[in-house]
Amino acid sequence: MPASRSSVSPLSATRATSTASERSLETLGLWMAIVAFVLVGVIALPVFGLGSAPIAGEGSVGQYAAIASAVTAIVAFVGGRLVVDGPTRRGRIGVLDVIDIAAFAFAHAVIALLGWTLTATILTHGFIDAVVFPLPVLLLSGAAAALTGYVAFLSATHLDMQLLAIVLATFLSLGIITSMLTASDPHWWQENLSALGMTDDLSARTFNLTLIVAGILVTTLARYATQRVPTSHPRGIARVRTCLVVVGIFLGLVGVFHVDDFFAIHTGVASGMAVAFSILVFALRRWIPGMPSTFLLLGYLFVAVIVTLAVLFGVGYYTLTAVELVAGILVFTWIILFIRSADALRRDAEVGVPG
Repeated sequence: MPASRSSVSPLSATRATSTASERSLETLGLWMAIVAFVLVGVIALPVFGLGSAPIAGEGSVGQYAAIASAVTAIVAFVGGRLVVDGPTRRGRIGVLDVIDIAAFAFAHAVIALLGWTLTATILTHGFIDAVVFPLPVLLLSGAAAALTGYVAFLSATHLDMQLLAIVLATFLSLGIITSMLTASDPHWWQENLSALGMTDDLSARTFNLTLIVAGILVTTLARYATQRVPTSHPRGIARVRTCLVVVGIFLGLVGVFHVDDFFAIHTGVASGMAVAFSILVFALRRWIPGMPSTFLLLGYLFVAVIVTLAVLFGVGYYTLTAVELVAGILVFTWIILFIRSADALRRDAEVGVPG
C-alpha cells in the first residue's frame, strides 16, 4: 500500500534497518569527507596562492574554511536526503517538502559557518599575531570541510525528532552568540535583545536571519513533531500544531520587522509569540493527556518565571535584555523538550507501551 503524506516525509526517521545498510551509509559518509577534503584543499591553492594566511578575519584560513564548510554542509545534507529518500519515496515531493529540506540544509550550513568562524576567532586569542603556513592552510581547511561533510551527511541519513531538536538548539545558540560577539555596539545589552538586529552590519543581519530561519524550523518541526502522537482529544493535535506554527511564524516576523523601524509590529509579534506559548503550555494537559506530568509542571514553572521577570522589569529591577534572554531560553528549551517528549510518547504508543 502506498505510504500517505503524513506517514512518509523527507524529515521522518530514516535509520537503516540492517547492519549492511549502516555500513553503506558509513562508507558514503567517509567518501563525502574524502571528496570534501580533496576539493577544498585543491581550491585553496589558487585562493591563497601557496602563501601564509591569518587564523581569522578577512582573507584568513578560518574564513575560507567556514565558507567552504557551509557549502559542503548543504551538498552533503541534500545528498544524504537523496540517498535515503530516493529508493523509498512514492509520489511527488511537495512544495512544503522542498522548504523543509532547504531550511534544515541551510541550518546545517549556518552551523558550520558560525561554528568554524567562532573556532578560528577563539584560536586567534590563543595564538596572537600567528599566521598559518601554506601547507597547513590546505590541510586545515580541507579537514574542516571533511568533518563537516561527514557530520552533515550522517545527520541527513539518520534524521529523527531527537536529532532535529538538537539541530534547532545548536543553530539558534550559535546564531545569537555570534551576533552578540560581533555587534558593532558593545553596549547593545543596555537597550534590549532586539537591538542586535537594528543596524545594517553583519552582526545584525546574522541576528535577523537566525530568527527568520529558526522560525521556519519551528514551523517545520511543528508539523512533524505532532504526527501520530496519541491523544483522546479530537482536535488536540491540530491545536497544538497551530500554537507551535504561530510561535514559529511570529519568531520569523520578529527578525523581519526590526524594532527600530517597525516598533509596533515587532512588539506585537513578540508579544503574540509569548501568548501562543502560554496558551499551549496551559492547554497541553487537555489537548494531549498522555504527556508526562513532569513535563507539564516544567512548562507551568517556565511561564511563572517569565511572568515574574516581566514584573521585576516593570518595577525597574531587571533590564529588558535580561528578561528577553531568559524568556527566550525557556521558551525554546520547552519546545525542544516537547519535541523529545512527543516523540517518546509516539514511540511508546507504536510498541504498545501503556501511558
